[in-house]
Amino acid sequence: NQRITARESEQDVRHLEIALHESLSYEPGDALGVWPRNNPTLVETVLSQLKLNADEQISVGDQTLSLHEWLSSKRELTRLSKTFLQQHATRFAGDDLNALLKSENNEAISQFISQQQLPDLLNRYPGEWRAEELVNALRPLAPRLYSIASSRKTVGDEAHLTVSLLEYQIDENLRRGLASGFLADRDVGVQLPVFIERNERFRTPTDTSRDILMIGPGTGVAPFRGFVQERTEVGATGKNWLLFGARTAASEFLYQVEWQEALKKGQLHRLDLAFSRDQAERIYVQQRLRENAAEVYAWLENGAHLYICGAIAMGKDVHQALLQIISEQGGKSKDDASEYLGELQQAGR
Repeated sequence: NQRITARESEQDVRHLEIALHESLSYEPGDALGVWPRNNPTLVETVLSQLKLNADEQISVGDQTLSLHEWLSSKRELTRLSKTFLQQHATRFAGDDLNALLKSENNEAISQFISQQQLPDLLNRYPGEWRAEELVNALRPLAPRLYSIASSRKTVGDEAHLTVSLLEYQIDENLRRGLASGFLADRDVGVQLPVFIERNERFRTPTDTSRDILMIGPGTGVAPFRGFVQERTEVGATGKNWLLFGARTAASEFLYQVEWQEALKKGQLHRLDLAFSRDQAERIYVQQRLRENAAEVYAWLENGAHLYICGAIAMGKDVHQALLQIISEQGGKSKDDASEYLGELQQAGR
């Protein structure tokens, strides 16, 4: 469990190496599912706020557990739902929550929910819950999925992860993301409840002579570390082009030494970088794509496979950049460019 961003960086990104149980195997492109536990302090805060007995036994379906265990490992405390909000509004004496819900402003409701973990909601809008009602009203705790950042051909019976620790301020409280906080706090030697989530649509080409173009800013670069390891081990003759972006080169260039070594050894054939805050003008990966439009289009025309991993907003911006490149370089209308991209997707490229 190693931090791979500089200490001065606002982002705390961890490289985790997990020794897998012999029953688990994966291919590059798959994800590791992690079953996290809620932070003990969060659980204790909720129990204290609602004055509930942690040892009370509660049955849901055929499962009977203590309230403490339900809140620790079976229920979401960091992600609330509109349904829960509606139920809590009936337990709160004021009108604020009901006014928000009656507004039917879904954007405002979603934003409100995203800014509350359960202790924050209970602090601002106190209300009484019986233990059994609370357990039934909260969403079941869901696993979190992380792209695997390694190839078994290189690392053996391990899975590597690249995890950004999510931290944000709610009122005077520093809150953490459920799974990223859970993983960041794990010491070497502890066991983790994990599973493999297969992703057959995110694989290196079966034809190893094909080129690949990988777009992965931030922790989106994780699966491409596995791709390059895999392609190196199988002796792929196709070229590997990586576009990586972050805020600053000095503090957030993830796996910098590895990428530079891969370039030297010819395992990575091209590396284009976009560091948004290293100059006055904000530069992102989609801009690097546009700057290299002729080469991008030539790679696609020659049969390259193209991969994007990262934030949804980035994906949309990259999609628009690709449409523009295909339209301009291929002399196509917007509709034809869109159809071209659609055909690449259908062909598994």
